[in-house]
Amino acid sequence: MSEQKIRLIVDSGSTKSDWVLLGMPTKELYQTKGFNPVFHDSEYISREIRSNEALSAISESVEEVFFYGAGCSSKERNAIVEKGLSSVFENAKISVDHDLTACAFATFEGERTISCILGTGSNSCLFDGERITQAVPSLGYILGDEGGGAYFGKELLAQFLYGRLPEDLQNSFQEKYAVSKEEVISKVYKEANPNSYLATYMEFAVKNASHPYIREIIYQGFRKFNEIHVCSYADYRDVNVNYVGSIAYLFSEELKRACSDLGITVGKIIQKPIQGLVQYHQKYR
Repeated sequence: MSEQKIRLIVDSGSTKSDWVLLGMPTKELYQTKGFNPVFHDSEYISREIRSNEALSAISESVEEVFFYGAGCSSKERNAIVEKGLSSVFENAKISVDHDLTACAFATFEGERTISCILGTGSNSCLFDGERITQAVPSLGYILGDEGGGAYFGKELLAQFLYGRLPEDLQNSFQEKYAVSKEEVISKVYKEANPNSYLATYMEFAVKNASHPYIREIIYQGFRKFNEIHVCSYADYRDVNVNYVGSIAYLFSEELKRACSDLGITVGKIIQKPIQGLVQYHQKYR
């Protein structure tokens, strides 16, 4: 497709969003907070985008916006994001789709693949190059999101509050966060964006990534994700399985071990899908 139109390609998780501007002499990259219609309304989305001076400066010039976001899995939710975007990019045609679609586009190399997200949350799909032909339901941070940042953060917090972390980790966690049960309960059950809050504790896991206890938690979480999601596809052993997201990237060794134990062939493991997503748009759309 020609790049004459000025287009914004957006990949948004629950925590942060990457924006790439196409159709200008050079590609421009922007970052904002993440937008998830499960937690954010149209006014919040509009306000946060307008607070980015660079995006506000180009808002009237943009002709198309392709937004792929966490939680954008129904017409009703997508309409929330579309309304927020339209109020800023008044001259643009707006397209809103799921972040799982972005994951599939970003890792596509001409053959059927299973594509997975392991970021703040988790998800998976079977992609044939044009459409998602099958997807295991995503149940969110309370019932699901196995292998995602919120899942591991919840596990670390729970074990800390139960006093079940190894002594060295228990002491390090207390020293770093000094968090109380009351504070955690308030953050998780009463305040906004509890999934992002839980995922912030992945910083502790990353810092202590070499600790056997952390490595085992990560391995078991990845194994559970793959057992529930990837192994649900009948021909999962016959296709490459790609993984997108910071959690997959930062703990690729544990991910590969879990996949090997389940007979899964790993394709790509990439931290951010935005560049692959841009390339897909340039080639196919």
